[in-house]
Amino acid sequence: MFYRDERLALFIDGSNLYAAAKALGFDIDYKLLRQEFMRRGKLLRAFYYTALLENDDYSPIRPLVDWLHYNGFSMVTKPAKEYTDSQGRRKVKGNMDIELTVDAMELAPRIDHIVLFSGDGDFRPLVESLQRQGVRVSVVSTIRSQPPMIADELRRQADNFIELDELKEVIGRPPREPRPEPRHEPQAEYADE
Repeated sequence: MFYRDERLALFIDGSNLYAAAKALGFDIDYKLLRQEFMRRGKLLRAFYYTALLENDDYSPIRPLVDWLHYNGFSMVTKPAKEYTDSQGRRKVKGNMDIELTVDAMELAPRIDHIVLFSGDGDFRPLVESLQRQGVRVSVVSTIRSQPPMIADELRRQADNFIELDELKEVIGRPPREPRPEPRHEPQAEYADE
């Protein structure tokens, strides 16, 4: 439930939202996402949190980060840490929970409603603290994936749970048309005369 005159802020846990949308089989159009929540209230800030691999020549997320930065999102990034697990597999770790929590707590006195795009149960104490300060909290994630992408304790703590799958028609990017395979015409054979 949203009120047109309430001051809103979006807090997007980038990797968590990406995983939830991928589990539901769609890509998010962040321009449409921002427009949708501008319609629902007075959007003051839209934060996007993600870790980036600093040493890669090309990061697949870099174009998205740049686009978001130039299109009204407050980007919060930090270098991801790479390590090798016990089976010798390369792993990347880039938890942004602390940064998101600190920003939400700092902004709380100036907003009425926070929309948290994450299903991470570690955010339950944050939601509880924001509610004690008089801020309403909506959580966007999904229970329709297998397994569900939202922790039950976070869903129960939130004032409002928004099923990501129900936003698909509003914020989903249209699926890309598969590129047609190039047709290979048989080469004409020229006989020597």
